Amino acid sequence: MNKFLLALACLSALCMAGQDATVQFESKVDAVLVPVLVRDAQGHAVGTLKKEDFEVFDKDKPQTLTGFTVQKRVDSQAPQRFIIFLFDDLHLSAKDLLLIKHGATKMLEESLTPSDVAAVLATSGRANSGLTRDHAKLAAAIATLEERRAARPAAGRCPDVSYYQANLILNKNDDHALSTAAEEALVCGDLEPHMQAAAEGMAKAAAKQALAFGELGTHATLEAMNAVVKKMATLPGQHTLILISPGFLSATPEALAVKSEIMDSAAQANVTISTLDATGLSAHMLDIGEPSLDSRKVEDTKTQYSTEAISADEDLMTDLAAGTGGSYFHNNNDLIDGFRQLTQAPEYLYLLEFRPQGKKQDGAYHRLKVKVDQPGLKLQARRGYFAAKPNKKGS
Repeated sequence: MNKFLLALACLSALCMAGQDATVQFESKVDAVLVPVLVRDAQGHAVGTLKKEDFEVFDKDKPQTLTGFTVQKRVDSQAPQRFIIFLFDDLHLSAKDLLLIKHGATKMLEESLTPSDVAAVLATSGRANSGLTRDHAKLAAAIATLEERRAARPAAGRCPDVSYYQANLILNKNDDHALSTAAEEALVCGDLEPHMQAAAEGMAKAAAKQALAFGELGTHATLEAMNAVVKKMATLPGQHTLILISPGFLSATPEALAVKSEIMDSAAQANVTISTLDATGLSAHMLDIGEPSLDSRKVEDTKTQYSTEAISADEDLMTDLAAGTGGSYFHNNNDLIDGFRQLTQAPEYLYLLEFRPQGKKQDGAYHRLKVKVDQPGLKLQARRGYFAAKPNKKGS
């Protein structure tokens, strides 16, 4: 793991200068933490429930709760709030960042109170305001944000395989995804119909490149988030982390393990993670041009993949917010209102704990379901966790 990744999440008040270490991730399932936000019919957070009111199911099997805590997020003894704005410049486009910069000052004024201490960070490590109450310093850090999506395949490649399609080809062994890329290679590579083997070779090579670049951006962003959450645990008062990102695919076992650890760390440190889709409504407006008659079937399939990719990217944003008592602001172009909403943490959050019975670290995703024994209540809870296989000794 690259040593520079730790610097992605360094806050001037939290990181020691000259620190030379790597972030090591280890997923343990001895105990699973499940934050649960409960609201009444009016949308108010409910803080009067007891342990016996809850049921937790792991892969539809009921679990015995071994821990139960009610976290009161609004504490009169510790009114100070620490809010970290983490901008995912490894995935945000220049257009999206321009819109953010344009409304930066107003967004901060609408979102923060005079007593709030905040920081602006970028997942690339290229922007860092440090912890401050000075809105001008925060706005100045936002002004330095630039698109950092340099680690990606070159434009005009043949065939043009997306990270999502590459994951289908190489990790899910999807024959249709491979044949679609091979058909595209026949057209863009000006190959004869009988050169199918060469087309498949081009498709696999393009998929390997797209997968490598996609995984690089995913892991860098997740590692930055994990480091920030762990640093926030050392701060007093209330903790809120707001990720501003278009979302990104987190499909590999390594990415799922880090995502689970982020939610575990957030639960332990009482950190609310909220997510904001800075692309607004534009992410759902696909424009890939008018397909030619020869490639209409390929283009139709690629349009389908683009739609599926948007949904897959949103899954991570939804999971992080649902699993920590936060909110996901999306499908809305009013970013100022989004920032204002996301800085408001819920008043109460329940933290449930259970120890999986008879389960091994199986390298699988475990879907969770939480029920409460009272009518008229709405629940927001962690949707699952990844039980990473233990590392073999000597490996």
